[in-house]
Amino acid sequence: MLLPSAAVIGAGVFGGAVSLTRLWRSAVQHLAAGVVFAAIATEIVPGVIHGGAPGAAIAGFATGVAAMFAMRWLAERLEARDAGRAELPLGFLAAVSIDCVIDGVVIGTGFAVGARQGLLVSAALTLEMFFLGLATADTMRGGGARLQTVLATCTGLAAILGVSSIVGYLLLAGAPPVVLTALLAFGSAALLYLVTEELLVRAHDLGETRLVTSLFFLGFLIVFAAELLAVPR
Repeated sequence: MLLPSAAVIGAGVFGGAVSLTRLWRSAVQHLAAGVVFAAIATEIVPGVIHGGAPGAAIAGFATGVAAMFAMRWLAERLEARDAGRAELPLGFLAAVSIDCVIDGVVIGTGFAVGARQGLLVSAALTLEMFFLGLATADTMRGGGARLQTVLATCTGLAAILGVSSIVGYLLLAGAPPVVLTALLAFGSAALLYLVTEELLVRAHDLGETRLVTSLFFLGFLIVFAAELLAVPR
């Protein structure tokens, strides 16, 4: 459950010391998008479909879409207030913190449903969180922040993510199936938004080649193959 938090800290250390080229950042995001998309398709959505609560699933998914658009709206306004604030972009950090809370709840929900679902969601979000940590470190270093400030910030974000995961799990463990189904549907909407409107959009802006694009499918194939091999024959 704490692997994504460790990824944020590791990315802060790496991103604070090394500047990745735009193409390498695009490659990381393509791979992460493929892994997250595969987790949605192979584990989360089937769990929602077979949850036996179609009304709760639809409501949860619709709420997830609305929440992500609301987060995007809030993030854009917070980031607009950062004009002229280079070293500590508070708007950007607030948006990242909100994302950490949502992802943490999604991880906690996955483990509340079952160990297998939780591990898959956690593994997928570990890659996403690593990129988020890199983006945070890159943004702050570009504004002139010291390495200590970058590391402290990434550690704080990791703590937010970890606490959200644990609290989400403790609150949802043993919850009625209809509640878990609604929250899984919410999580699937949040992750779909992450893939289509965040990871891939930013990856395309950074540039790509055929090899970089193929990493999306490689990421999907890794999770897909693991699921196929795990099915008892």
